[in-house]
Amino acid sequence: MLSKLYERFLGKSLDPLNPDTRHSIVLIAFLAWIGLGADGLSSACYGPEEAFLALGTHTQLGLYLALATAVTVFIIALAYNQVIELFPSGGGGYKVATRLLGPHAGLVSGAALIVDYVLTITISVASGADALFSLLPLGFQNIKFGSEIILLILLIALNLRGMKESIMFLLPIFIGFFISHALIISYGIYYHAEGLPALIPASLAETTSLAQQTSWIFVASLFLRAYSLGGGTYTGIEAVSNNVNMLAEPRTRTGKLTMLYMALSLAFTAGGIIVLYLLWQAQHVEGQTLNAVTFKAIINTLQLPDWISASTLALVLALEAGLLLVAANTGFLGGPAVMANMAADSWVPRQFRQLSSRLVTQNGIVLMGIAAMLILVWSKGSVALLVVLYSINVFLTFSLSLLGLTVHWWRERRSIRSWKRKLLLSLLGLTVTSGILLVTLVEKFSDGGWVTVLITGTVIVLCLFIHKHYAETKIKLREVEKLFAQSIKTGSCVPKKLDPELPTAIFMVDENRGVGIHTIMWVLRLFPGHFKNLVFLSVGEVDTQSYDNDATIRTMQFKTENTLCYYASFCEQQGLQATWRITYGTDPVQALDVLASEVSEEYPNSVCFAAKLIFSNDNFMVRWLHNQTAMSLQRRLHRRGQQMVILPMKVS
Repeated sequence: MLSKLYERFLGKSLDPLNPDTRHSIVLIAFLAWIGLGADGLSSACYGPEEAFLALGTHTQLGLYLALATAVTVFIIALAYNQVIELFPSGGGGYKVATRLLGPHAGLVSGAALIVDYVLTITISVASGADALFSLLPLGFQNIKFGSEIILLILLIALNLRGMKESIMFLLPIFIGFFISHALIISYGIYYHAEGLPALIPASLAETTSLAQQTSWIFVASLFLRAYSLGGGTYTGIEAVSNNVNMLAEPRTRTGKLTMLYMALSLAFTAGGIIVLYLLWQAQHVEGQTLNAVTFKAIINTLQLPDWISASTLALVLALEAGLLLVAANTGFLGGPAVMANMAADSWVPRQFRQLSSRLVTQNGIVLMGIAAMLILVWSKGSVALLVVLYSINVFLTFSLSLLGLTVHWWRERRSIRSWKRKLLLSLLGLTVTSGILLVTLVEKFSDGGWVTVLITGTVIVLCLFIHKHYAETKIKLREVEKLFAQSIKTGSCVPKKLDPELPTAIFMVDENRGVGIHTIMWVLRLFPGHFKNLVFLSVGEVDTQSYDNDATIRTMQFKTENTLCYYASFCEQQGLQATWRITYGTDPVQALDVLASEVSEEYPNSVCFAAKLIFSNDNFMVRWLHNQTAMSLQRRLHRRGQQMVILPMKVS
């Protein structure tokens, strides 16, 4: 019954080895714009407001702010097109920093991205609730926080079903938002069309007057402060480069097309909204966003019946709130993808590379959701605070990525003709993003920016501990393997048919050959001369790395079969009869459970064996870093009445 409920909740399992499965879950440019570009577009709901309010009474600088915002979007987008070209398998900022600057720079970038995506989810849900509750009387503010928690749980459930399903569910909201905001921005600017020719001269005159009253340094400082504090506007642009592996082939072309859609839509929406603030002289109203105040004023000029005006405003703000939920979905797509890449390099637990039956990184989705919920509780849903936390890490990643690109083009200047153009673009982007990072960090450090630094620093320290533990374990396991490697010659890779009536030892093995040989030797020592057959079972695990494309799947299959041949050859050289069986899947425990059941029926006089690593400093963290496949499998087999013995292997 529980299995049926699970399947109904998440959907039927997908076959990772079926080519049609991959085709059915990858994203074309339009869907990628919705799934990955929503984070960037949604920032128009809060980024321009933060920047405009930072101008205070000097709103004449808003015109320059709108222009600078649009230009910055395209600078960052064009720079990240280079990332897509260099890393068409995804990974974005993490891989750029790792490959071009070094593993520790990659760690900083990856940790910043993880925290950033958690904050993406948090701020999007909080901003969405703000936009939605702007429609309601102040008395409804009491239930806003509870609504945010419910929305988070809904998003977790949607993403556990699959990324394409979550995007298709949210697609009408995204399209509705973009069309409604495009119409309002266009009409709002058109309504003041007669004043547009004088807008630029008036802004220049007012700016000159302000400079004469104060100084040009004051004007520049005021503008740069507002420009930097509106840095949340540019968040999400990196999402495409982080998730190129989710795109339809040819990935690079699809990624660049998605980036173009994102840049055009964000530049128009964010820049247009700032112009609306300026033209309509927007003022902050308690309990309402600046967008709500401005849109209400625009809609009222249509002279519609009151109920139609109210309904239209409600629809627009509801779509704004809905888009922010779509943007939160980007965090659930991008965050687990970054963690999977970091898991491949042993910075985070390897469980985050695993795919669920729906071919999503389930562990990452759940962790991102829980972390977002904790930050939401801590911040009490304060968008002003969350924007500060959010922007710092975004621009840290931007700056590291663009620094990596700058270093790369300089190194490759002798082999690439267009290196000057690419280098200049990277340098320009680096100057912009590092400047925004510095101003935001200094300006907002005491207002909550220190929390981002603390959280990101904690993640980095935790990752360093994990990496050190995995590295030490790998060295010790290799030492064990070296004891036998020279004496074992891999023979035929064809599984044999053995006498099913003879006593049989079934070994659950993986790619750690030293552990497998250790288990075999102990069984032969504990049961001398008893077992006449040895059968090796292994799972070719389809995780985020092996599922990247057909070539990586074939590589995974070859490595798994080669490892089984290694064990069979070792037994043959010891004069023992051995064979092997292999299966493939996303869940090693479930796949091994099914395979062990089949082999046990074929060899009724059998006992299963597996190894478990034992560490001298055994604690919760160490147990978490190593999957408990053997223990989980033993519980399943024992419930069926099947014998399984776990042999300890002390590593340190």
